Amino acid sequence: MNTVTETDGIREVIIIGSGPAGYTAALYTARAELKPLVFGGAIFVGGALTTTTEVENFPGFPEGVDGPVLMENMRAQAEKFGAEMVDDDIVEVDLTGDIKTVTDAAGTVHRAKTVIVATGSGYRKLNLPSEDELSGRGVSWCATCDGFFFRDRDIVVVGGGDTAMEEATFLTRFARSVTVVHRRSVLRASQVMQNRAFADDKISFAFDSEIAEIKEEDSKLAGVVLRDVLTGKTRDLGVTGLFIAIGHDPRTELFAGQLDLDAAGYLKVASPSTRTNLPGVFGAGDVVDHIYRQAITAAGSGCTAALDAERYLAALTDTKKITDANKSTVTV
Repeated sequence: MNTVTETDGIREVIIIGSGPAGYTAALYTARAELKPLVFGGAIFVGGALTTTTEVENFPGFPEGVDGPVLMENMRAQAEKFGAEMVDDDIVEVDLTGDIKTVTDAAGTVHRAKTVIVATGSGYRKLNLPSEDELSGRGVSWCATCDGFFFRDRDIVVVGGGDTAMEEATFLTRFARSVTVVHRRSVLRASQVMQNRAFADDKISFAFDSEIAEIKEEDSKLAGVVLRDVLTGKTRDLGVTGLFIAIGHDPRTELFAGQLDLDAAGYLKVASPSTRTNLPGVFGAGDVVDHIYRQAITAAGSGCTAALDAERYLAALTDTKKITDANKSTVTV
């Protein structure tokens, strides 16, 4: 059982989450001399890019860069300017007061005037053996991130919504063929997205089907086994690419009941700012973005959240100065 303890002092900024959003927010707040305390997580430190073997669409790297290397560099840059990194989870928060409190897994309570939430979102998975092990080795959850590596290959896309149709259509730029696998007999995607996919000669469909098995050879994807959900019959499909497009789940469970969430569970912010419904609390990255979900948009959002937090703190300082000045005024 953890013993609850409290740290001394009140921080200017606490950042919950790492990845491009959290690390960029840390960089900007650190350069503003706000000495941010960053909780990057106990397991998934650095976010989703730490599972990506090569990133070719992040500006400034014409030859590409390994995802883990990019995250390590972003973290080191923030630390250079004074950000304090803690590889631990936050398990409880109270964001409602002027002073926010967050409790780590060891039971220590940390206090701050502002909190930036950058906990991101997680890809929904098929929960099949080898799925995680083959991430970056034939299995992917992001066509715009990894599609280029599948030139002239046969690919499977799992899903039936707009995201799956968008992924499948995008992948035809590179792939020899794309097979869309969907558990139902009809797609859930909007009609315009369906029409676009049906009109593409490279795209075929396996309806009433699911992935029953992922085949592996030499630590790479070597094919999949499809199962008909109506008959139970299986068949092999020789592909070297598997893109899973069955949705995302924002990591916002910790904030439910305090921060306003939309129907899908993403943080609501007062666009174009990153302000949430609670003063001094800001949202950044995939936790507020259910449309783009790119490393560069997450980094930009982290920058915006940092600037919003900095301006919020400056306004607090100005208010305090005015209040102190009024208190010290003596009427003769």
